Amino acid sequence: MLVRKAVITAAAPDQHTLPLQQLVDREGRNRTALQLIIEEVIGAGIEEICLVIRPGDQRAYVQSAGAQEGMLTFVEQQEPRGYGDAIARARDFVAAEPFLHLVGDHLYLSATDRRCARQLIEVAQEHDCAVSAVQATRENKLPDFGAIGGTHVPRQPHLYEVTAVLEKPTPTQAEQELIIAGLRSGYYQCFFGMHVLTPLVMEILAELLAEAGRRVTLSDALQRLAPRQKYLAYEVQGARYNIGAKYGLLMAQLALSLSGSDRDQILTELVELLASSRSGIR
Repeated sequence: MLVRKAVITAAAPDQHTLPLQQLVDREGRNRTALQLIIEEVIGAGIEEICLVIRPGDQRAYVQSAGAQEGMLTFVEQQEPRGYGDAIARARDFVAAEPFLHLVGDHLYLSATDRRCARQLIEVAQEHDCAVSAVQATRENKLPDFGAIGGTHVPRQPHLYEVTAVLEKPTPTQAEQELIIAGLRSGYYQCFFGMHVLTPLVMEILAELLAEAGRRVTLSDALQRLAPRQKYLAYEVQGARYNIGAKYGLLMAQLALSLSGSDRDQILTELVELLASSRSGIR
């Protein structure tokens, strides 16, 4: 499996400006969230990137992409028809190839010397199938993520064969359908915001979108994929940060700073801030 294309979705009405936000990266340089996502993708060996955006946003995205602007293809989602429809807008771009998919409102920090996207692509290439990145997530976060149920792949401690996919399940649904042996009580394997997908996923999305009545999510398509094609989930060695969540941008910035060259400075300033707060200084 050769994965050389990536699709980044950034068209949701309440999320389309998030990739344009400014942060300071691990080396102390000013970067937009979009630049950090693009660097994640390039570091995984991707050659072409498609950004699915809202009409009218292309100029702002070009300006925020920096030196990598030449790698980008833009596709507009004309109406806010949901996540599944946004991915489907890139069908002509990916053609009949497997592709890496990332959401535009997440940032990623690897716990190893290989980027999270690189880890995922290597697993997909080794097993020649679709693979979703997952992260063990507390039960109270279930309303924010899709989640999987499945079984461990023998002798592969971080790899699962997916048997069920639910979008933002309730704790009751998760307890009934998404239990994975060996996972801590109250934790579930939720999506990381990163997938390697096969062309069949685009076909399934087209099938679902042709069925009237509701918006389509990627989880809907992956639930149909599981019985039709080999489909795995991999627990990436790293962390995701949802910059669209409350304090999400702050938490992402802290994670970048505390893992980078300015760590000591940030720790010192945090201690001073906490001390000031405890002493009642306003």
